[in-house]
Amino acid sequence: MTTVTSPLSGASIGLAAVPDPVFSGAMVGPGTAVDPVREPSVAVAPVDGIVVSLHPHAFVVVDAEGHGVLTHLGIDTVQLNGEGFELLVNKGDTVRRGDFVVRWNPAEVEAAGKSPVCPVVALEATAEALSDVSESGDVSAGAPLFTWK
Repeated sequence: MTTVTSPLSGASIGLAAVPDPVFSGAMVGPGTAVDPVREPSVAVAPVDGIVVSLHPHAFVVVDAEGHGVLTHLGIDTVQLNGEGFELLVNKGDTVRRGDFVVRWNPAEVEAAGKSPVCPVVALEATAEALSDVSESGDVSAGAPLFTWK
């Protein structure tokens, strides 16, 4: 069992509220989303594991149980071509929950016309595999978002 924690401080809003049909329809996988505070911040690792995919706008950490957790920093932020994002780790690095991964500013993303909402998704999982999914209320970076059985 894996507890997936919030990579950011903000408000959990649930995937259904994400302004992107791929995420809101859980096509990538089940999970939740965080509407981040609008200030410069650092996205942190939501689980202990290995960074298997790393882009300025998104990263995947796979834990010891083989669970891949995607953190996507904003919606359509790939179109920013890395502008405003600073990678703090490398693909293949081992990270601990709470380690800094990407520095960014959600307010700048919003000013660029993109949504700063951040889906946190359990890859290759079923909705039934998740429990205690946070879909409302304030969350701090490192607070539990969901449990993956």
